[in-house]
Amino acid sequence: MWLSQLFVTTACASAAFGWNTFIVPHSPGQDDTPALLKALPDFAANSSIVFKKGVTYNLFTPISFPVLNNVEVVIEGNLTYPTDIPTVQEFSRALVRFSRPMLLGAPLTTNRLHFNGGSNVTLRGTTDPNWGWIDGHGQAWWDGQILDNRPHGISFGKITNGVIRDMKLWKPVAWNFATSGSVNLHAFNNLGYDPITQTRASSFKGFSAGGTNMLFERNFVQNGDDCLTVGSGAKDIVFKDSYCEGGHGLSIGSLGKDGQVADVQNVLTLYGARFKSWTGGNGLARNITWRNIAFHDVPFPFLAATGTRMLRPRFFVVPHLILFQTGPKPNTASSNTHIQDFLFENFVGDIRDVPYVEGSCVTDPCWYFVDNATGKEVAIFDLYPNTTSNIRTKKIFAKTQTGAPVDVMCDPEIVRASNDSHQNVNRETPFQITNDVGFKCWDGHFVPTATGF
Repeated sequence: MWLSQLFVTTACASAAFGWNTFIVPHSPGQDDTPALLKALPDFAANSSIVFKKGVTYNLFTPISFPVLNNVEVVIEGNLTYPTDIPTVQEFSRALVRFSRPMLLGAPLTTNRLHFNGGSNVTLRGTTDPNWGWIDGHGQAWWDGQILDNRPHGISFGKITNGVIRDMKLWKPVAWNFATSGSVNLHAFNNLGYDPITQTRASSFKGFSAGGTNMLFERNFVQNGDDCLTVGSGAKDIVFKDSYCEGGHGLSIGSLGKDGQVADVQNVLTLYGARFKSWTGGNGLARNITWRNIAFHDVPFPFLAATGTRMLRPRFFVVPHLILFQTGPKPNTASSNTHIQDFLFENFVGDIRDVPYVEGSCVTDPCWYFVDNATGKEVAIFDLYPNTTSNIRTKKIFAKTQTGAPVDVMCDPEIVRASNDSHQNVNRETPFQITNDVGFKCWDGHFVPTATGF
């Protein structure tokens, strides 16, 4: 895995080109977006665009940046999104109706800050704890379980040599820091914060990796959805030295929904683990490693599921190890999303084994319910034959908070059939195919094997 060292900050361009600075104006009680949009064409290159410290800006309408080259967007003041939900929904509906009429009838979204591509672009906040906050006012959206026309946060897509640093988000409504199509991205020292006081779990994602050669480090995310989600097309992704609390951990997918082609390769994460895909999709997720995970007071077991034990499979809330596919049982053709060469190594912590319901569970049984699970499972491998190959665990040390032994759920015949079907496939991989998943594959207590140690 190669990570480029060419994370170029926009400040470097000033010596060669001359530099422009635009201080975003503020009108109390008014929308500050129009004045910025009017000025952007003159500051799309070799410029700093600054929301100044000491000012709380009103971003009542979204900001769409033009293609930027050698530009830094600096958020030293506070930004606030609108609080009137019906108005936000109507604006989103009208905007998408104008730009993408084929989406009418589906849940619609817009990005509050949308970057349309460019090179050498920095989005920078401040280390001042009192300034540089973006207030999304997400609480009312979560409490009302409002999904239609909800606004997403920041889309930082199609950027070559990009930096996201020192950003602070307070209760964002939905997804944030989408990076689809970007290359050579460094995101560090960012904070997405949702205090654990809400009546409903927040559903905002922290980071979405959808490009190539990306490094995420020293970030803090407290949320009720993915801390990091790695989407189709992502390659050479590293996530490390970060803190994730309350959500779904570090997720690969969902991949292959509605038969889409999916391809994810070379991912190294150093906190939490989850994989999810849709049966009937087309593609491959391979060479994925989750390593050095410390977990405490987590409510759900590790899960690798493509089979039938999950009665209501959808998004599974687990801060550590998850693999599953969603949808009907697949055939064994190459048109399915395949899982290959996954390693989960050095997981240490304790599991909550008392009854637990979190805010996103609104059905009975809950959508993360697993048939016949005891609630003490450290690993559940619920797999369809011939869709997975070479899933391995090493150095898994877990206990329950009540002192009971941890369990596993695993079908050895299906694991053997899946691996045997891939023995002769031409593949570039550092792994040897093995039927040993690192523990005794059965429905019973967790018993590590020699490989698992």
